[in-house]
Amino acid sequence: MLRNSARAGSIGSVLLVVALGVGGGVAGCAATGEGGEALEEEGGAQRASGLTSHLHSLWIHGRSPNGAGAIGDDADFSYWGPADVEAGADKKAVQWGGTDHIAESNGRIRDALDCYCTGDNWCVIAGHSAGDVQIGYALAYYGASEREIKDGKPDGSGSCAGTGGTQSGWNIKWVSVAGGAAGGTELADLGYWAVSDALTGDLRTDTARSLYDHSATQGVWFYRFAGARGTVYSGVLPGQDDEVVAYHSAGGMAQTGSFCNPGDWACGDTLAHDQAASPKHGVSKWDHHTVWLRDDGEARDHYTRGKWGGIVADVRADMVKYAQ
Repeated sequence: MLRNSARAGSIGSVLLVVALGVGGGVAGCAATGEGGEALEEEGGAQRASGLTSHLHSLWIHGRSPNGAGAIGDDADFSYWGPADVEAGADKKAVQWGGTDHIAESNGRIRDALDCYCTGDNWCVIAGHSAGDVQIGYALAYYGASEREIKDGKPDGSGSCAGTGGTQSGWNIKWVSVAGGAAGGTELADLGYWAVSDALTGDLRTDTARSLYDHSATQGVWFYRFAGARGTVYSGVLPGQDDEVVAYHSAGGMAQTGSFCNPGDWACGDTLAHDQAASPKHGVSKWDHHTVWLRDDGEARDHYTRGKWGGIVADVRADMVKYAQ
């Protein structure tokens, strides 16, 4: 584990988040309690140790019914925000469409991993929403397979040329996930997305959780960032939510349920930091999944708004700080 699971902490207030978000830091030190900042620095330093000069930051977008960037255009960050802001070493946008079944579109993810994460090249992955499902699926089914080593120089279709060698799996340092949908969303279950795209079917909670083995990460750690500024669908999404996914998904919980911030009396259980099981009912997280940031101040929602907004802001700040 390159960065230990000592947590970055919680978002303690809107003021704290805005101040740290503008400054590019990782939110939450003031909310962690005594010694929280030291824990963050220690954990971050361990995660960032061993990074190489051939490092790439791959950003995997989520569901995009209005279309994402053109396939193969790794410089188009329109899903995320302005392309001229920092977002980790040699940032690349991984385009996969945003509406197709995971099984049908995952080849685009594997193309990017082959291109940028083999041979002397290493990657840090950032995912949002269904991007969480895409990287989890790729690792579970193909993460131990024999991969052709590529030259890291994509053509117009997003494919890279082979170098003649092969290796097992990909060179991935870690995965950071904003508002991860690997556990699905009740909005897909109950038809709140009145669309016919194939991806919505994959994002039903039962389907998403049975789509692949979420614990089969091939030893790669998933650092999960969970937002809690949910309002519109609070009666539909159990526990705390960011208006699209509930904490059971964003927090990497091994089963659905009502999980909240500490002290929420109306909730069934608490989303614990780090790798810990929930304190009341002992619900575990998937293996190699850890909650790095929990939105105790209910300040972050799901939406990027084309300006690196919502819970993505915290992942971007984290990538700037550690994926260098």
